[in-house]
Amino acid sequence: MKNLPKKIPIFPLRGVIFFPDTNLPLNIFENRYLKMINDALRGNKFLGMIQSKEVDGEVYTIGCLGKIGEHNRTDDGRILINLVGVNRFKIDKEIENKEPYREFSVNYEVFEKDSDNSDKKINSDKLKELLNNCKIFFKKNGIMINWDQLSKLSIKKQIYNLSMISPISVEEKQKLIETIELSEIINTLNDITKFNFYEDAYQKKILQ
Repeated sequence: MKNLPKKIPIFPLRGVIFFPDTNLPLNIFENRYLKMINDALRGNKFLGMIQSKEVDGEVYTIGCLGKIGEHNRTDDGRILINLVGVNRFKIDKEIENKEPYREFSVNYEVFEKDSDNSDKKINSDKLKELLNNCKIFFKKNGIMINWDQLSKLSIKKQIYNLSMISPISVEEKQKLIETIELSEIINTLNDITKFNFYEDAYQKKILQ
């Protein structure tokens, strides 16, 4: 963590969370963010992803640092990038600059375990329950994924990817990314999916 940047440009995007060891494809077309990506490509290639709030200009305090991997420029001026997750961070303060994009001072201490790839503390029954719940939940929401391919990933990557693509609210997504322990992310996502099952059943009962 000593080599991670303490000052980073931020790309606020509501409804999108991002975890370490995952990939996030982005289509960059706004001028301010094109400038940010070009500056990052000339520098250390790091930038932070964080959710924006409904209040104009406000962002949550927890996000994830990413590093630009593959990138392509299109004929119409866009930049297509693949952002590779590195470590979650907490915002300390915003830094004044003369750029069209925002920069923040961040720290990584709360998420120092993000680099730990051990799956020893994972309850296999809880994991199995989560996978079953997600299969039902995703199918109900028209989300099709290759479960065989997902199963080939490490448990950590499976949980992070399920968290990222789950059709849940901004607040629920933020709760997941702010949860430190992987085992607790499993429990939280389990609770969210089960709540949605209950909510769907309740709504059907009202309509009958």
